[in-house]
Amino acid sequence: MTIVIPTSYKEGYDRALKVNPEIAKNYIAHTTIGDPLADDLIRDTISLKPKQFQRYIRLGMIGETDREEFKSAPKIIKDFFEANETPPDWVDINGYGPGIRMFHNNTRLVLASMVGGTLVEGFATNIAKSFFLTGRLVDKGIRRLKQNNRHMLDIFMPNGMDKHSDGWVLSIRIRLIHAKIRYLLSQSPEWNQEELGIPLSSANLGFAIASFSARTLHFLEKLGASMTEEEKTSFMQIWRYSGYLMGVPESILYTDTVEAVELNRIARTCEPPPSLESIILASSLINSAPLFAGITQRKERKELANYISKLSRAMIGNELADRLNYEPANTFGVLWKFKAANRIQNFLGLFSSDSHNTKNMMTAFEVSMYDDEGITFTLPDHYISERSTDW
Repeated sequence: MTIVIPTSYKEGYDRALKVNPEIAKNYIAHTTIGDPLADDLIRDTISLKPKQFQRYIRLGMIGETDREEFKSAPKIIKDFFEANETPPDWVDINGYGPGIRMFHNNTRLVLASMVGGTLVEGFATNIAKSFFLTGRLVDKGIRRLKQNNRHMLDIFMPNGMDKHSDGWVLSIRIRLIHAKIRYLLSQSPEWNQEELGIPLSSANLGFAIASFSARTLHFLEKLGASMTEEEKTSFMQIWRYSGYLMGVPESILYTDTVEAVELNRIARTCEPPPSLESIILASSLINSAPLFAGITQRKERKELANYISKLSRAMIGNELADRLNYEPANTFGVLWKFKAANRIQNFLGLFSSDSHNTKNMMTAFEVSMYDDEGITFTLPDHYISERSTDW
């Protein structure tokens, strides 16, 4: 098979070939692959009125595919939901309990790991190009972060990944959003496919899922989270199934922690150095974190953003932090102090009427996108966020 190498990946690809040629070739091959089934669905239903499209999607999501209304849906929509009806043989929902418990025992640390580590590292890759062009994190950063947290919280709810439960639904919703943004960006003169490959390619998404799982575990350990090997394995498998539902092809979807770690390592080698877009999005992420945590006073917000930046530098390392234009900072003892403060907070919680898990759960709800409207199935109708219908 001839591999088409987007120009921005050529230098990194040459380096990665010397380290792990098999994974490097597979990663680069997926930079020009999207999500054929979801992409076909978006392209073939583009003429449907938005409300009718949303109605068909809602019926498919909640499992009412036997209704006469759904029977009139285009074949591509029916085929899409039929393909997601039966999970792969490797899915073991009964084995998700340990991962769910670990998540809820360490919710605050998971959120810190994602914001200060996993997402920052993700934005240091070409993924930043798609996010920057949409303006989503800059224009509606708080909403975007809360939507991310809502998805993560729901996949780690008991039975959240059961068919038609919220974690299952939100994973598929993200797949459709990615497909729509991929379609819109591919129509845009601002996207250079020869340089960047397909917008939100399956390489991007395979890397993202490996990061959300394995890299988050790595940062959790740095922040002092307590977890067993069984819990870590279960955590990885929950993300794996969510990634499958999000449209990551099994050809680039990890099977276990070892594969996820290696995929992440080789993908980051293939990726070009952080771009201006990476720097802008990393800064936006760090500075949005206090706002989506509800801190609006200018002085307090700046102090917390500076602390998050310092903690993030300690997590991702000075080399990447410098490339992302972080403020210079001495990080000696930062992680130790964070872990000590967390242990003290947990100890004091023993004497509180609220349990540790209750506080973790309340934190997760407070920074997640929950509202009276429930889950909506509106998709973007313009690749630039401020010109699109809310979604």
